[in-house]
Amino acid sequence: MNAMKTRLWPARPVVPDADVEVPAPPSGPVPFDKEHALMLLGGMLRIRRMEEKSAELYGQGKIRGFLHLYIGEEAVAGGMLPALQPQDNVVATYREHGHALLRGVSMERIMAEMYGKVEGCSRGRGGSMHLFDAQVRLYGGNAIVAGGLPVATGLALAARQLDEPRVTACFFGEGAVAEGAFHEAMNLAALWRLPVLFCCENNLYAMGTALARSESRVDLCAKAASYGMQAVSVDGMDVVAVHQAALAAVEQVRTSLAPIFLELRTYRFRAHSMFDAELYRDKAEVQAWKTRGPIHTYTARLKEQGLLTEQQFLELDGHVAEEVDRAVAFAEAGHWEPVEDLLRDVVAPPADAGATARNPSGGAA
Repeated sequence: MNAMKTRLWPARPVVPDADVEVPAPPSGPVPFDKEHALMLLGGMLRIRRMEEKSAELYGQGKIRGFLHLYIGEEAVAGGMLPALQPQDNVVATYREHGHALLRGVSMERIMAEMYGKVEGCSRGRGGSMHLFDAQVRLYGGNAIVAGGLPVATGLALAARQLDEPRVTACFFGEGAVAEGAFHEAMNLAALWRLPVLFCCENNLYAMGTALARSESRVDLCAKAASYGMQAVSVDGMDVVAVHQAALAAVEQVRTSLAPIFLELRTYRFRAHSMFDAELYRDKAEVQAWKTRGPIHTYTARLKEQGLLTEQQFLELDGHVAEEVDRAVAFAEAGHWEPVEDLLRDVVAPPADAGATARNPSGGAA
Protein backbone atom coordinates (compact mmCIF):
# COMPACT_ATOMS: atom_id res chain seq x y z
CA MET A 1 0.00 0.00 0.00
CA ASN A 2 1.36 3.35 -0.94
CA ALA A 3 2.16 5.58 1.97
CA MET A 4 -0.44 8.26 2.41
CA LYS A 5 0.88 11.56 1.22
CA THR A 6 0.26 14.46 3.54
CA ARG A 7 -0.96 17.53 1.73
CA LEU A 8 0.09 20.72 3.44
CA TRP A 9 -2.30 23.62 3.17
CA PRO A 10 -0.48 26.38 1.29
CA ALA A 11 0.61 29.00 3.76
CA ARG A 12 -0.52 32.54 3.16
CA PRO A 13 2.59 34.57 2.41
CA VAL A 14 3.58 36.94 5.14
CA VAL A 15 3.13 40.49 3.98
CA PRO A 16 6.49 42.24 4.23
CA ASP A 17 6.69 45.41 6.21
CA ALA A 18 6.09 48.17 3.72
CA ASP A 19 6.03 51.91 4.06
CA VAL A 20 2.65 52.92 5.44
CA GLU A 21 1.02 55.47 3.21
CA VAL A 22 0.13 58.51 5.30
CA PRO A 23 -2.78 60.57 3.92
CA ALA A 24 -2.58 64.34 3.63
CA PRO A 25 -3.36 66.27 6.83
CA PRO A 26 -7.00 67.22 7.43
CA SER A 27 -7.93 70.54 5.87
CA GLY A 28 -10.89 72.58 4.71
CA PRO A 29 -13.44 74.84 6.41
CA VAL A 30 -14.83 74.10 9.86
CA PRO A 31 -18.65 74.00 9.52
CA PHE A 32 -19.46 74.93 13.13
CA ASP A 33 -20.02 78.23 14.88
CA LYS A 34 -17.15 79.60 16.96
CA GLU A 35 -18.45 78.37 20.31
CA HIS A 36 -18.99 74.83 19.09
CA ALA A 37 -15.70 74.77 17.20
CA LEU A 38 -13.75 75.86 20.28
CA MET A 39 -15.60 73.32 22.42
CA LEU A 40 -14.20 70.56 20.20
CA LEU A 41 -10.70 72.01 20.45
CA GLY A 42 -10.98 72.33 24.23
CA GLY A 43 -11.99 68.70 24.55
CA MET A 44 -8.97 67.48 22.61
CA LEU A 45 -6.63 69.75 24.56
CA ARG A 46 -7.97 68.49 27.88
CA ILE A 47 -7.29 64.90 26.82
CA ARG A 48 -3.79 65.67 25.50
CA ARG A 49 -2.59 67.62 28.55
CA MET A 50 -4.05 65.07 30.98
CA GLU A 51 -2.32 62.23 29.12
CA GLU A 52 1.00 64.07 28.98
CA LYS A 53 0.84 64.67 32.72
CA SER A 54 -0.09 61.02 33.28
CA ALA A 55 3.03 59.90 31.42
CA GLU A 56 5.12 62.25 33.57
CA LEU A 57 3.55 60.96 36.78
CA TYR A 58 4.09 57.38 35.68
CA GLY A 59 7.78 58.09 35.29
CA GLN A 60 7.78 59.44 38.85
CA GLY A 61 6.12 56.28 40.20
CA LYS A 62 2.94 58.15 41.17
CA ILE A 63 0.84 56.13 38.73
CA ARG A 64 1.56 52.42 38.61
CA GLY A 65 0.38 49.33 36.79
CA PHE A 66 -0.64 49.51 33.15
CA LEU A 67 -1.11 52.86 31.44
CA HIS A 68 -2.35 53.20 27.87
CA LEU A 69 -2.18 56.74 26.53
CA TYR A 70 -4.57 58.29 24.01
CA ILE A 71 -2.07 60.79 22.58
CA GLY A 72 -2.70 61.14 18.84
CA GLU A 73 -6.21 59.73 18.94
CA GLU A 74 -7.93 62.73 20.57
CA ALA A 75 -10.12 63.51 17.56
CA VAL A 76 -12.04 60.25 18.03
CA ALA A 77 -13.27 60.82 21.58
CA GLY A 78 -13.23 64.59 20.92
CA GLY A 79 -15.69 64.25 18.04
CA MET A 80 -17.76 61.28 19.21
CA LEU A 81 -18.59 62.03 22.85
CA PRO A 82 -20.15 65.50 22.30
CA ALA A 83 -22.59 63.91 19.84
CA LEU A 84 -24.15 61.76 22.57
CA GLN A 85 -26.98 62.70 24.92
CA PRO A 86 -26.85 62.35 28.75
CA GLN A 87 -29.20 59.34 28.67
CA ASP A 88 -26.92 57.41 26.30
CA ASN A 89 -24.52 54.67 27.37
CA VAL A 90 -20.76 54.59 26.77
CA VAL A 91 -18.59 51.46 26.85
CA ALA A 92 -14.87 51.82 26.23
CA THR A 93 -11.57 49.94 26.27
CA TYR A 94 -8.52 50.18 28.52
CA ARG A 95 -7.43 53.29 26.55
CA GLU A 96 -10.41 55.19 27.91
CA HIS A 97 -9.15 58.25 29.80
CA GLY A 98 -10.34 60.61 27.08
CA HIS A 99 -13.74 58.98 26.82
CA ALA A 100 -14.27 59.23 30.56
CA LEU A 101 -13.17 62.86 30.67
CA LEU A 102 -15.41 64.04 27.85
CA ARG A 103 -18.29 61.93 29.12
CA GLY A 104 -18.32 64.01 32.28
CA VAL A 105 -16.11 62.24 34.79
CA SER A 106 -14.07 65.00 36.42
CA MET A 107 -10.35 65.08 35.77
CA GLU A 108 -9.86 65.08 39.55
CA ARG A 109 -11.65 61.73 39.96
CA ILE A 110 -9.86 60.24 36.94
CA MET A 111 -6.45 61.25 38.29
CA ALA A 112 -7.31 60.01 41.78
CA GLU A 113 -8.32 56.68 40.29
CA MET A 114 -5.02 56.34 38.46
CA TYR A 115 -3.26 57.14 41.73
CA GLY A 116 -5.26 54.36 43.42
CA LYS A 117 -6.99 56.71 45.85
CA VAL A 118 -10.49 56.14 47.25
CA GLU A 119 -11.61 59.48 45.82
CA GLY A 120 -11.24 57.97 42.35
CA CYS A 121 -14.25 57.12 40.20
CA SER A 122 -13.77 53.40 40.99
CA ARG A 123 -12.61 54.03 44.58
CA GLY A 124 -9.02 53.43 43.51
CA ARG A 125 -9.65 49.76 42.83
CA GLY A 126 -9.73 49.88 39.06
CA GLY A 127 -6.89 52.16 38.08
CA SER A 128 -6.19 53.36 34.57
CA MET A 129 -7.95 50.53 32.73
CA HIS A 130 -11.19 50.44 34.73
CA LEU A 131 -12.63 53.93 34.88
CA PHE A 132 -16.34 53.61 35.63
CA ASP A 133 -19.10 56.03 36.57
CA ALA A 134 -22.73 54.93 36.48
CA GLN A 135 -23.92 58.50 37.08
CA VAL A 136 -22.74 59.55 33.61
CA ARG A 137 -23.52 56.08 32.20
CA LEU A 138 -19.88 55.20 31.56
CA TYR A 139 -19.73 51.41 31.87
CA GLY A 140 -15.97 50.87 31.65
CA GLY A 141 -13.00 50.88 30.98
CA ASN A 142 -12.68 47.15 30.03
CA ALA A 143 -9.23 45.57 30.21
CA ILE A 144 -10.05 42.53 28.06
CA VAL A 145 -9.81 42.98 24.29
CA ALA A 146 -13.39 42.98 22.91
CA GLY A 147 -14.70 42.60 26.47
CA GLY A 148 -16.92 45.66 26.18
CA LEU A 149 -18.77 44.53 23.07
CA PRO A 150 -21.09 42.02 24.81
CA VAL A 151 -21.67 44.55 27.60
CA ALA A 152 -22.70 47.18 25.07
CA THR A 153 -24.99 44.74 23.27
CA GLY A 154 -26.63 43.83 26.59
CA LEU A 155 -27.14 47.48 27.50
CA ALA A 156 -28.74 48.10 24.12
CA LEU A 157 -30.98 45.07 24.55
CA ALA A 158 -32.10 46.40 27.93
CA ALA A 159 -32.89 49.78 26.41
CA ARG A 160 -34.88 48.10 23.65
CA GLN A 161 -36.82 45.91 26.09
CA LEU A 162 -37.60 48.87 28.35
CA ASP A 163 -38.46 51.11 25.38
CA GLU A 164 -35.88 53.68 26.49
CA PRO A 165 -34.48 56.10 23.86
CA ARG A 166 -30.84 55.27 24.61
CA VAL A 167 -27.98 54.85 22.20
CA THR A 168 -25.08 52.72 23.40
CA ALA A 169 -21.74 53.85 21.97
CA CYS A 170 -19.16 51.06 22.14
CA PHE A 171 -15.49 51.89 21.55
CA PHE A 172 -12.93 49.20 20.73
CA GLY A 173 -9.71 48.79 18.78
CA GLU A 174 -9.27 46.96 15.49
CA GLY A 175 -7.62 44.11 17.37
CA ALA A 176 -11.07 43.25 18.75
CA VAL A 177 -12.32 42.15 15.34
CA ALA A 178 -10.24 38.97 15.73
CA GLU A 179 -12.18 37.98 18.85
CA GLY A 180 -15.29 35.84 18.92
CA ALA A 181 -17.03 38.35 21.16
CA PHE A 182 -16.87 40.90 18.33
CA HIS A 183 -18.71 38.63 15.91
CA GLU A 184 -21.24 37.47 18.50
CA ALA A 185 -22.06 41.04 19.47
CA MET A 186 -22.32 42.26 15.88
CA ASN A 187 -24.54 39.33 14.93
CA LEU A 188 -26.96 39.75 17.83
CA ALA A 189 -27.10 43.55 17.47
CA ALA A 190 -28.03 43.19 13.80
CA LEU A 191 -30.37 40.23 14.36
CA TRP A 192 -32.30 41.95 17.14
CA ARG A 193 -31.97 45.47 15.69
CA LEU A 194 -30.39 46.95 18.78
CA PRO A 195 -29.51 50.67 19.17
CA VAL A 196 -25.73 50.23 19.30
CA LEU A 197 -23.14 52.47 17.69
CA PHE A 198 -20.01 50.35 17.20
CA CYS A 199 -16.98 52.68 17.13
CA CYS A 200 -13.84 50.90 15.97
CA GLU A 201 -10.71 52.94 16.74
CA ASN A 202 -8.44 51.52 14.04
CA ASN A 203 -4.92 52.67 14.96
CA LEU A 204 -3.34 50.05 12.64
CA TYR A 205 -1.57 48.10 15.39
CA ALA A 206 -3.31 45.73 17.80
CA MET A 207 -0.75 46.09 20.57
CA GLY A 208 2.29 45.40 18.36
CA THR A 209 0.80 43.54 15.39
CA ALA A 210 -0.02 45.31 12.15
CA LEU A 211 -3.54 44.69 10.89
CA ALA A 212 -2.38 42.98 7.69
CA ARG A 213 -0.42 40.45 9.75
CA SER A 214 -3.41 39.30 11.78
CA GLU A 215 -6.40 39.69 9.44
CA SER A 216 -6.85 38.13 6.00
CA ARG A 217 -9.42 40.83 5.25
CA VAL A 218 -8.33 44.29 6.38
CA ASP A 219 -11.48 46.05 5.18
CA LEU A 220 -13.19 46.37 8.55
CA CYS A 221 -16.35 47.87 7.11
CA ALA A 222 -16.77 44.75 4.98
CA LYS A 223 -16.73 42.65 8.14
CA ALA A 224 -19.50 44.76 9.66
CA ALA A 225 -21.49 44.84 6.41
CA SER A 226 -21.44 41.04 6.36
CA TYR A 227 -23.84 41.20 9.32
CA GLY A 228 -26.24 43.38 7.38
CA MET A 229 -25.54 46.64 9.15
CA GLN A 230 -24.51 50.00 7.78
CA ALA A 231 -20.77 50.60 7.97
CA VAL A 232 -18.92 53.89 7.42
CA SER A 233 -15.19 54.63 7.39
CA VAL A 234 -14.13 58.01 8.81
CA ASP A 235 -10.83 59.90 9.07
CA GLY A 236 -10.26 59.55 12.80
CA MET A 237 -7.54 62.22 12.79
CA ASP A 238 -10.05 64.89 11.69
CA VAL A 239 -12.31 65.99 14.55
CA VAL A 240 -14.64 67.69 12.05
CA ALA A 241 -15.17 64.50 10.07
CA VAL A 242 -15.59 62.46 13.25
CA HIS A 243 -18.09 64.85 14.80
CA GLN A 244 -20.19 65.09 11.63
CA ALA A 245 -20.24 61.31 11.24
CA ALA A 246 -21.08 60.91 14.94
CA LEU A 247 -24.00 63.34 14.85
CA ALA A 248 -25.50 61.58 11.84
CA ALA A 249 -24.91 58.06 13.16
CA VAL A 250 -26.24 58.74 16.67
CA GLU A 251 -29.43 60.25 15.28
CA GLN A 252 -29.92 57.36 12.86
CA VAL A 253 -29.37 54.71 15.54
CA ARG A 254 -31.76 56.51 17.88
CA THR A 255 -34.56 56.75 15.33
CA SER A 256 -34.11 53.49 13.41
CA LEU A 257 -33.23 51.35 16.45
CA ALA A 258 -30.64 49.53 14.36
CA PRO A 259 -26.87 49.29 14.83
CA ILE A 260 -24.24 51.17 12.83
CA PHE A 261 -20.51 50.48 12.55
CA LEU A 262 -18.04 53.36 12.32
CA GLU A 263 -14.40 52.70 11.47
CA LEU A 264 -12.38 55.62 12.82
CA ARG A 265 -8.97 55.52 11.15
CA THR A 266 -6.56 56.94 13.69
CA TYR A 267 -3.00 56.55 14.96
CA ARG A 268 -1.46 56.60 18.41
CA PHE A 269 1.75 58.61 18.75
CA ARG A 270 2.92 56.78 21.86
CA ALA A 271 3.62 53.11 22.41
CA HIS A 272 0.79 50.68 23.14
CA SER A 273 1.46 51.01 26.86
CA MET A 274 4.20 52.34 29.10
CA PHE A 275 5.71 48.83 29.12
CA ASP A 276 5.92 48.66 25.32
CA ALA A 277 9.42 48.81 23.76
CA GLU A 278 7.73 49.71 20.44
CA LEU A 279 9.96 47.62 18.16
CA TYR A 280 7.23 46.86 15.62
CA ARG A 281 7.05 50.17 13.75
CA ASP A 282 9.59 52.56 12.33
CA LYS A 283 10.18 55.91 14.00
CA ALA A 284 9.90 57.59 10.60
CA GLU A 285 6.36 56.24 10.27
CA VAL A 286 5.37 57.77 13.60
CA GLN A 287 6.87 61.11 12.62
CA ALA A 288 5.01 61.04 9.30
CA TRP A 289 1.70 60.45 11.08
CA LYS A 290 2.41 63.31 13.47
CA THR A 291 1.99 65.68 10.51
CA ARG A 292 -1.69 64.68 10.75
CA GLY A 293 -1.90 65.43 14.48
CA PRO A 294 -5.55 66.20 15.27
CA ILE A 295 -4.89 69.20 17.51
CA HIS A 296 -2.41 71.25 15.50
CA THR A 297 -4.14 70.62 12.16
CA TYR A 298 -7.52 71.61 13.58
CA THR A 299 -6.00 74.66 15.28
CA ALA A 300 -4.50 75.75 11.97
CA ARG A 301 -7.89 75.47 10.28
CA LEU A 302 -9.57 77.54 12.98
CA LYS A 303 -6.94 80.26 12.70
CA GLU A 304 -7.21 80.33 8.93
CA GLN A 305 -10.97 80.74 9.24
CA GLY A 306 -10.69 83.53 11.79
CA LEU A 307 -12.30 81.47 14.57
CA LEU A 308 -9.16 81.42 16.74
CA THR A 309 -6.12 83.58 17.42
CA GLU A 310 -2.81 82.46 18.88
CA GLN A 311 -3.55 84.43 22.04
CA GLN A 312 -6.92 82.72 22.43
CA PHE A 313 -5.26 79.33 21.98
CA LEU A 314 -2.68 80.12 24.67
CA GLU A 315 -5.44 81.24 27.05
CA LEU A 316 -7.43 78.06 26.43
CA ASP A 317 -4.34 75.92 26.90
CA GLY A 318 -3.56 77.80 30.10
CA HIS A 319 -7.01 77.04 31.53
CA VAL A 320 -6.50 73.37 30.70
CA ALA A 321 -3.09 73.39 32.42
CA GLU A 322 -4.74 74.80 35.55
CA GLU A 323 -7.32 72.00 35.44
CA VAL A 324 -4.55 69.42 35.20
CA ASP A 325 -2.75 70.99 38.18
CA ARG A 326 -5.96 70.87 40.24
CA ALA A 327 -6.47 67.23 39.32
CA VAL A 328 -2.95 66.29 40.39
CA ALA A 329 -3.34 68.19 43.67
CA PHE A 330 -6.64 66.42 44.31
CA ALA A 331 -5.06 63.02 43.71
CA GLU A 332 -2.04 63.84 45.87
CA ALA A 333 -4.33 64.86 48.74
CA GLY A 334 -6.46 61.73 48.36
CA HIS A 335 -6.54 58.79 50.73
CA TRP A 336 -5.56 55.15 50.48
CA GLU A 337 -8.30 52.64 51.21
CA PRO A 338 -7.98 51.29 54.77
CA VAL A 339 -6.53 47.80 54.89
CA GLU A 340 -9.57 46.52 56.80
CA ASP A 341 -11.80 47.52 53.84
CA LEU A 342 -9.83 45.74 51.13
CA LEU A 343 -12.13 42.71 51.06
CA ARG A 344 -15.28 44.80 50.95
CA ASP A 345 -17.35 43.98 47.86
CA VAL A 346 -14.91 41.16 47.01
CA VAL A 347 -16.37 38.25 48.99
CA ALA A 348 -19.78 37.71 50.51
CA PRO A 349 -20.15 38.56 54.19
CA PRO A 350 -19.90 35.56 56.51
CA ALA A 351 -23.11 33.75 57.35
CA ASP A 352 -24.76 34.51 60.68
CA ALA A 353 -23.10 32.17 63.17
CA GLY A 354 -26.25 31.91 65.24
CA ALA A 355 -28.40 30.87 62.29
CA THR A 356 -25.82 28.27 61.26
CA ALA A 357 -25.78 26.80 64.75
CA ARG A 358 -29.59 26.54 64.81
CA ASN A 359 -29.70 24.94 61.37
CA PRO A 360 -26.43 23.05 60.69
CA SER A 361 -27.73 21.40 57.52
CA GLY A 362 -28.15 24.75 55.80
CA GLY A 363 -31.68 23.80 54.66
CA ALA A 364 -34.95 25.44 55.53
CA ALA A 365 -35.51 25.75 59.26
